[in-house]
Amino acid sequence: MQGQPPAAAGSQSWQVPWAAETSWEAPWAAPEGTPGWTDERRLLAMTFALAVRQTGSLMNLMGQAAAERIGINATDLNCLNILSFSGSLTAGELAKATGLTTASITGVVDRLEAAGFVRRERDPADRRRVVVTIEIQKALREVASIFAPMVADWQSLAERYSDAELQLIVEFYDKMEHIIRRHLARLREPAPPASDGGV
Repeated sequence: MQGQPPAAAGSQSWQVPWAAETSWEAPWAAPEGTPGWTDERRLLAMTFALAVRQTGSLMNLMGQAAAERIGINATDLNCLNILSFSGSLTAGELAKATGLTTASITGVVDRLEAAGFVRRERDPADRRRVVVTIEIQKALREVASIFAPMVADWQSLAERYSDAELQLIVEFYDKMEHIIRRHLARLREPAPPASDGGV
């Protein structure tokens, strides 16, 4: 039936009372009757799933809007954000971190350098390697200032929580990062060859 989530093979594991309204979140809920899974717990699990998806979508939109305001594209802004964590990376490291090809990274660095956000330097330990370094004052002035109001709101929100609650939130995001990195690596692996259906 349209709007119903797919059932697990040989079971109705994903069928929940509110399935038609929450088909994307339904797989987060345990099968009906699972010990410890009340209807309230199942609804909370699906609400959590929805919150994660909405946050990811909104952050993507925020990145696009910020990039437009700064005058660069979203990919270039993401590369600049990754650079900001360490201050500098080799072109190869930046390519690996972003999943972009070496040729694409060259284009990104060309544009960011032309805009004054980064500079290229030769690695003193290996002159064959190019190190890309963020121009911190330029980034603070033209990038950080765009995000500053949102960061201030985050700080105000954090003030509502105790140290123990914030520690729990930090641990949650740390675990989420590891999960996302694992699945990012999975998606970057070559896709298995499609089956031709033969025997």
